Amino acid sequence: MAAPPRTDSSAHDDVPGLSPADYEAFCIFLRERTGLSFTEAKRYYVDRRVGERMAAVGTETFREYLNLLRFQASGEELQLLVNRMTVNETYFFREKYQLDCLVNSALDEVVQGRRPGERVRIWSAGCATGEEPYSIAIMLLEHWRKVDDYDIELYASDIDSHVLARAREGIYEERSLHALPRDLVTKYFTQIDDHRWQIMEELRESIDFSLVNLADPRQVAPFRDFDVIFCRNLLIYFDELGRRQAASMFYDALSPCGFIALGHSESMSRMSSLFVPRRFPDAILYQKPRT
Repeated sequence: MAAPPRTDSSAHDDVPGLSPADYEAFCIFLRERTGLSFTEAKRYYVDRRVGERMAAVGTETFREYLNLLRFQASGEELQLLVNRMTVNETYFFREKYQLDCLVNSALDEVVQGRRPGERVRIWSAGCATGEEPYSIAIMLLEHWRKVDDYDIELYASDIDSHVLARAREGIYEERSLHALPRDLVTKYFTQIDDHRWQIMEELRESIDFSLVNLADPRQVAPFRDFDVIFCRNLLIYFDELGRRQAASMFYDALSPCGFIALGHSESMSRMSSLFVPRRFPDAILYQKPRT
């Protein structure tokens, strides 16, 4: 999932740093626009990326650049900066126990009382280069016995336009595939060369990828009536207020009794009291109560 990078401890004398006031102004601006929270520990990385973008657009001062970010009608420069400020560490079948929980427990509960042919909606929020939503699709096909009984809609989103383009293309190297059984690689991928594989067209077309800023209410407003949401290892990069706001947004996006899966180090109980923790044999999910 797209998220701020770890601290870079190296230093380069040719990189001009932001003043303390400018750094604070930038962090406040980025947090308000994207939900991403940078601390003083990330100062070098922020200085580097902002400096690169200032040079690219030809702004001479940080204030001039910040005004460009704030007031550019197209939002193009903000998107380019966000693409530079995020990294994406993921692979197929990451934290597979939650995928097992999805097909062994959660979905059977979701479809109780539904007629065959009715829809089931799943959202991978912060999907990065697409390994998570494609993993969900493969798990459904391989392990959910009711997969053909319902109209399954898979959505995936990220704030980084570059990684979404890669997700739609569906080309991966061995690093992304290392946890995927080789028979599934053979079944669902075409080998392009010695180092790259492309996921089959049918799966690429089965997922609706979209550019979404989780901190923008206008962009998340259309995301409603989901049965399951995966948002793993992303909210740890938000500050406390950002996590509470995101939890409220996900609550609104879920159908009654819908589930959300967080990363292994995340706990919804620390963000919101709206959800009920559900302990299944494979994993803990958080459920929106029936109202």
